[in-house]
Amino acid sequence: MSGWIEHDKQDFLRNSETSMVKQFKREAYHRVFVNRSLAMERIKCFGFDMDYTLAMYRSPEYEALGFDLTVKRLASIGYPQELLDFEYDPEFPTRGLVFDNTYGNLLKVDAYGNILVCVHGFHFMKGCDTGIKDGDMFMSFKSMFQDVRDAVDWLHIRGSLKEKTLENLEKYIVKEPGIPLLLSRMQEVGKVFLATNSDYNYTDKIMTYLFDLPDCQKSNLHRPWKSYFDLILVDARKPIFFGEGTVLRQVDTETGHLKIGTYTGPLKHGIVYSGGTSDILCDLLKVKGKDILYIGDHIFGDILKSKKRQGWRTFLVVPELALELRVWTEKSALFEELQNLEVFLADSYKNLDSSSNEHPDISSVQKKIKKVTHDMDMCYGMMGSLLRSGSRQTLFASQVMRYADLYAASCINLLFYPFSYLFRAPHVQMPHESTVEHTPIDTLDESSVATQNAFIASNDGGNWSMRVSSHAVTIADEMERRTLSRSLSEVRPPPLHPQPPAEITHCHDEDDEEEDEDETAMEQTF
Repeated sequence: MSGWIEHDKQDFLRNSETSMVKQFKREAYHRVFVNRSLAMERIKCFGFDMDYTLAMYRSPEYEALGFDLTVKRLASIGYPQELLDFEYDPEFPTRGLVFDNTYGNLLKVDAYGNILVCVHGFHFMKGCDTGIKDGDMFMSFKSMFQDVRDAVDWLHIRGSLKEKTLENLEKYIVKEPGIPLLLSRMQEVGKVFLATNSDYNYTDKIMTYLFDLPDCQKSNLHRPWKSYFDLILVDARKPIFFGEGTVLRQVDTETGHLKIGTYTGPLKHGIVYSGGTSDILCDLLKVKGKDILYIGDHIFGDILKSKKRQGWRTFLVVPELALELRVWTEKSALFEELQNLEVFLADSYKNLDSSSNEHPDISSVQKKIKKVTHDMDMCYGMMGSLLRSGSRQTLFASQVMRYADLYAASCINLLFYPFSYLFRAPHVQMPHESTVEHTPIDTLDESSVATQNAFIASNDGGNWSMRVSSHAVTIADEMERRTLSRSLSEVRPPPLHPQPPAEITHCHDEDDEEEDEDETAMEQTF
């Protein structure tokens, strides 16, 4: 088998020198997408959130339940009873929106704060008032937002959302048969922990339901859910879990109550912990920052804070990615039409320069671009794509790219990769790279103020030479010319020009390894 692999590798290397090689890609819905390279064999510990990560809630059933209970809560604290007539519309909202406290608008913005979509109530618009006045009563949108936020928080902490969910688990929870297999394989190569904000009683019922699978009855996968984790932590209170955190306590699994005092003992299998901090978790598991791959769905509470404060490697679960991929593949004609319109727009200025007084009429092209962009957005829902509007990426998309090392529609997609896999980030191009073809540029037409030929290096038989402002200097000759002779020894002065490195000085695929080497060197130094 290894002989065939080596033979294929040699063929690949020979072909890659003469032509473009088509890259193997897994099925789109099975893929894990990469923002920063990550070597799975360097991961020593896998961490999971529970809600919307291991336990996927059925949509729109679960969102409709939360919506109905929130409306009832608002009506109970004095809001108009007419609110009860509203029904949840799964095509209207999307994740990653920003709420404007002053004007009461839902905003979809790009990474730079530019507004892509503005909605007030159910009306798409450009501006509105700052509140509602009825007689002597004025209620600002900011206060209404706070009331809604408080109602949602109350629903999760003291309301009946969890109770209603547990009454009908089959309706609200997706039972994924691949979870036990994924966790068992992870345990073979490292440690596994669960860190959830949910309380123990709710967590136990949800996880028991998830692991009660008929296909596992006659295999070693049919075992208590706690046995799949080296550490279980509830009431984590993320995101403060990644900072100051709370007191670490032990849970009495018989009653669900917390034991008194702070837990200070070693890690024990089967014990369920409550609270604590990410630092305590690392101490118990004897791991550090980049040893951990943490998998969660919340861009702020799970991904951003664990990345910025602890340096954990991160895997963001984006369930909406299934729809994004479906539209991207099935509506490719719209994306191609948008690209063609942009080409046509550029051609309108093809033969014009700063001496031209002509003003091309591009209004019709701009209208078509707006229409195609709108048609694309409507394929996703009323608020458009979670990740883009036309050719512009959303704020949420920029956060995913910045803080999530990996992302996928489901954590189950990890089953389709070996644990020796190198997730390698694709080459990211800047506009001058993505829009300029790989053809020689005539430098005679280049502006004299440009730094053309500032440094052009070549390697001829091991002798590096460089050209600075078209003046060639051979480093070897320069060094020989300036060698000083003294009576007792020859002293070679510092070089006058930098010598290009003989090989690559840094590989991003080895970030973790280099960090470990740096830490070892520092320990030896101090």
